[in-house]
Amino acid sequence: MGQEEIKKIYNWVPQILSLPSKHSWFDYDDQADVLYVSFKKPQEASDSQMVSDNIILRKRNNQVVGLTIMNASKIH
Repeated sequence: MGQEEIKKIYNWVPQILSLPSKHSWFDYDDQADVLYVSFKKPQEASDSQMVSDNIILRKRNNQVVGLTIMNASKIH
């Protein structure tokens, strides 16, 4: 990992700290271009809600446990 990558991660810190959970997991499927964000492990969502063309909200007992973000590489 180079200095540029470290700087990018460092710049994400305020956004990471503002997430709704102290623990978060990120998984990216580059073939499908889908980013999975989990706030609980295991996520075990019991309900899903499409909140935009590219974002699916994952819930369990009315609590958000994750997000699925489609076309992730196209977000700027």
